[in-house]
Amino acid sequence: MKFKTAIKPYHAAAGGLGSLEATTRFVIDSKNALKNMRNLLRMNKARGFDCPGCAWGDDNKSTFSFCENGAKAVTWEATRRQIDATFFAQHSVSALTRQSDYFLEYQGRLTEPLRYNPQTDHYEPVSWDDALTMIAEHIRAMDNPDQMELYTSGRASNEASYLYQLFGRMVGTNNFPDCSNMCHEASGAGLKRSIGVGKGTIHLADFDKADAIFVFGQNPGTNHPRMLHSLRHAADRGARIVTFNTLRERGLERFADPQKPLEVVTPMAGVISSSYYQPNLGGDMAAVRGIAKALLETQRQRLAAGETGIFDDAFIAQHTQGIEAWFAQIDATDWSTIEQQSGLHQQQLRDAAAVWQQAERVICTWAMGITQHKHSLDTVREITNLQLLGGHLGKPGAGLCPVRGHSNVQGNRTMGIDEKPPAALLDSLARHFNFEPPRARGHHTVDAIQAMLRDEVKVLIALGGNLAAAAPDTPLTCEALRRCGLTVYISTKLNRSHLMPGKQSLILPTLGRTEEDVQATGRQFVTVEDSFSMVHASEGIGKPLAATQRSETAIVAGIAHATLGTEKLDWLALADDYNLIRDHIAATLPGFQNFNARCEAPGGFWLGNAAAERRFNTPSGKAEFSAAPLPQSVCPETDAPFVLQTLRSHDQYNTTIYGLDDRYRGVYGQRDVVFMHPDDIQSLGLADGDRVNIETCSTDGIVRRVEDFRLVAYNIPRGNLAAYYPETNPLVPLTRFGEGTGTPTSKSIPVVITPSRPRDTLRIA
Repeated sequence: MKFKTAIKPYHAAAGGLGSLEATTRFVIDSKNALKNMRNLLRMNKARGFDCPGCAWGDDNKSTFSFCENGAKAVTWEATRRQIDATFFAQHSVSALTRQSDYFLEYQGRLTEPLRYNPQTDHYEPVSWDDALTMIAEHIRAMDNPDQMELYTSGRASNEASYLYQLFGRMVGTNNFPDCSNMCHEASGAGLKRSIGVGKGTIHLADFDKADAIFVFGQNPGTNHPRMLHSLRHAADRGARIVTFNTLRERGLERFADPQKPLEVVTPMAGVISSSYYQPNLGGDMAAVRGIAKALLETQRQRLAAGETGIFDDAFIAQHTQGIEAWFAQIDATDWSTIEQQSGLHQQQLRDAAAVWQQAERVICTWAMGITQHKHSLDTVREITNLQLLGGHLGKPGAGLCPVRGHSNVQGNRTMGIDEKPPAALLDSLARHFNFEPPRARGHHTVDAIQAMLRDEVKVLIALGGNLAAAAPDTPLTCEALRRCGLTVYISTKLNRSHLMPGKQSLILPTLGRTEEDVQATGRQFVTVEDSFSMVHASEGIGKPLAATQRSETAIVAGIAHATLGTEKLDWLALADDYNLIRDHIAATLPGFQNFNARCEAPGGFWLGNAAAERRFNTPSGKAEFSAAPLPQSVCPETDAPFVLQTLRSHDQYNTTIYGLDDRYRGVYGQRDVVFMHPDDIQSLGLADGDRVNIETCSTDGIVRRVEDFRLVAYNIPRGNLAAYYPETNPLVPLTRFGEGTGTPTSKSIPVVITPSRPRDTLRIA
């Protein structure tokens, strides 16, 4: 296929007619238009299925409870196109590696189990029984349980995730690398240290009550578009929305609701952000420190004048500790340092502080623009400090809201997908299932890749995801996967990871979220947990393409049965009836009492949040102020002229590439672009549209470079760059990750730019 390339500014609001046109185009292109129109009407509805895209909550009010990117996710999954044995007979793995990620997934759904034949370099059909036996034999042949890595994406249901972690721990390992390790680990770890729980504290309805909403490091117009409805409604009723984002993003500026006919056919659109600040990459902690410094000055001035202070002194005295150490750190941070690191002027931060001060109820929300830096954990805690000052926890319209990525990434962690499991979870599993789970900390994603490179991994099982494309240092990651004894990929579609087989490799085709899951006891439903700790049922409605596709839950149970037998658990009985799995969850995890009965509630049920009830499960029993200093440098290992962040395009969700357009940023038919301030382009003696190479500045002797990228002049602070992943993941060193998180620093990569030769228009065969 040949794509017409163009760079042309997009002047319309986010949403609106452009969103409807894109949704219609993807529905038609799925070759399953009528089925997908029916699917969309049942998405995020009672007795329907949960969106396989983002983890934003459901309002249970809208007639159409989906967004443009949710529609893309559904139509991409529920396509009539399918891959059969003929396809793999025609295409060797080596030939497929030369194709784009878009080409691979566009081929359609995987429908039968496949085994890699290294002699022919082709995948070939294999029976389910032989595939499961092969996995069990490799696991039993391991020297120790920690030679197995159990990777998960955030799509897997609660039921599949629970069985997966239980299987791993019965084998004897806590090696559960997952997508959280690469994105929101700082949110969970930072919040747990500050308030005792690693989740957000608000309900979706709190957006209807907030007086001010501070948005840090996220682009909801592309990554979680349903959030724009919440922000738009808040702005329409007068709430102040203060945005901190390095790039100007259309979805944070103006939004036309595509479900309102008048806004579709007219230029009507609502303004989202009342203030929009563009900090340097990694400068958000300094920006929040500046807001706090301005507030502290005001507090002291008012108290000195005999006036009432602006902080919630009663909340601070009763529920927190450590504020004086933080105040001392604020005093030790001068304005020049704050301005230099944040890239914002003192007056801008004082203006933002005034909005916070005037609001009775404040929400702070953030995403991966905050969590993929070396100092991300401290940044999350600094945001939490700000909220503690005003007592903005445990009251309507106020709180902390990390916006998770994939649809059940939070639920995976709740179910026990955690390389550092809490003792309470292990104790509960031990009592209920009568076995002793491993207690040692396991591998997160970077640890797992390093173990593969040391030839220590005999079995890798990937429950969803696309590790080769998602992980940093792409050549090293691909080499790591090839070093595994056996790689097992549980997938709906072909992706880059399948082309990096271990010494032996299997692809197991699984059902998607949109499809009926019929087991021996009848139709099954699964559950997921959104960013607001709401758990709700999801039941697919479409007929599977092939009888040889199995549900993720059934596949995990089948692997466990083949490996462990029935001594501890009848795994196949659990696969036959998911209610039995939920009974075990209810018996072992807090908050899930009467799980099956509560699934009948329209909209699901809330798991609860101790911090939202002003109960803080920290060692002190109080919320803890953090007194961390600002980092000496966003990229402390080296000095570089530019700092690069990787990000998604609009036709993308995680590593899934739906198309080659990024409409809101004005990029069409191409992905090899790098966004740069016009003055930076000129200072290099280059012009908008020139082709360049991007190379990481590092001291480890490894050359990390991507070549022939097109310069695109964009509204971004000088010295800051942005480009799409996975194309620029080769620039992210495996050895650079967040302190206390292990998360690769994909939003702060020190790089240099050099000219390259032009090339022909992108072609995809």
